[in-house]
Amino acid sequence: MGNVIAIGKSRAYPNIVTHQANERTDGTNPEQMLLGNSAAIQRTLRQIRDAAAVDVAVLISGESGTGKDLAARMLHQLSRRSRHPMVRINCAAIPGQLFESELFGHEPGAFTGARSARPGKFEMANHGTLFLDEIGDLDISLQSKLLRALQDFRIVRLGGVEEHEVNVRLICGTNRNLEEEAKRGTFRSDLFYRINVVHIEMPTLRNRSEDVPLLFQHFVRLYSNQYGRRPEPITSSAMRILEKYHWPGNMRELENLAKRYVVLGGEEHVLSALRDPRDDQAILPETIDVNTPLRIQTKRAVQSLERRIILDVLRAHKWNRRKAARSLDISYRALLYKIKEAGLPPVRTVKPRPPLQIVSATGESSVSEESADTPTQASP
Repeated sequence: MGNVIAIGKSRAYPNIVTHQANERTDGTNPEQMLLGNSAAIQRTLRQIRDAAAVDVAVLISGESGTGKDLAARMLHQLSRRSRHPMVRINCAAIPGQLFESELFGHEPGAFTGARSARPGKFEMANHGTLFLDEIGDLDISLQSKLLRALQDFRIVRLGGVEEHEVNVRLICGTNRNLEEEAKRGTFRSDLFYRINVVHIEMPTLRNRSEDVPLLFQHFVRLYSNQYGRRPEPITSSAMRILEKYHWPGNMRELENLAKRYVVLGGEEHVLSALRDPRDDQAILPETIDVNTPLRIQTKRAVQSLERRIILDVLRAHKWNRRKAARSLDISYRALLYKIKEAGLPPVRTVKPRPPLQIVSATGESSVSEESADTPTQASP
């Protein structure tokens, strides 16, 4: 398995140390991290395996946190170049005036402080893979210089005249729609077509919600071993809430949530952090009353949303109001007031039970009053 050199920033996955060649310290590889049985992730895995067998440029797109860097590592490790380095550079993290030096290297005296020759990332990735992450953030003035290097894979160090031939496989990652930006002129169209030989779109977590339980348990096991903790198993009702969540941060958000669950040791700490953007729709009335003041309509919408949140949290905690209050980060008394204000039942009712027939010694039967259908008191 080849070395991975990360430049610019490091993330929780893969756990790569910036500026060093390092394997993931927890022993997992990208193919193990891109877990899931959903059709969306299985289709993506097939595309990655097919693309790895052919030495062409690959563009990986998708929202932040969907695992673009993992896909890039998997492409490299499954390719014929896996015995050579994979160099990762974050285009958004390096200032424009330093990017050319980072990418192509420099000679002594090329700029103030350049006392010795230094190879660039193209040379460092020779015979391996160069991963340009967040390429959509690359300044358009630098895109032409990158394009020239990609045309014949010959680079000239900053301040030098000698050409250096490099042999690299290019992978690019972006969370932007580069095709649309190329049409608008904010991204060079010739560079776009150069890097977009094979396009892999990473699925969002909300489009593969059936994978959430598997991924959550994976991260819980990972961080339980790392931190030496053994949290209680998450309840099925709480897991259903996780599956329905919108996951704007995708896998990265899920990983952080699992880490919080392990460290703080309770699902109330997880549920309190969930705020589904789709809930914003709940505060919008089906029809707008043009004759009602804005403040009144806004108040009604907020009350409707608050009622829904409280009810969902109460259900998740089996109507245990003290746990629900901790999950919502409000006092127990405040929750009781809000339950009453929202018109929610103060108790949880059960299905009617058939009356209990009591037969006396004389053969007469009667119905026990204690067996009549009564509401079950909620847990305090």
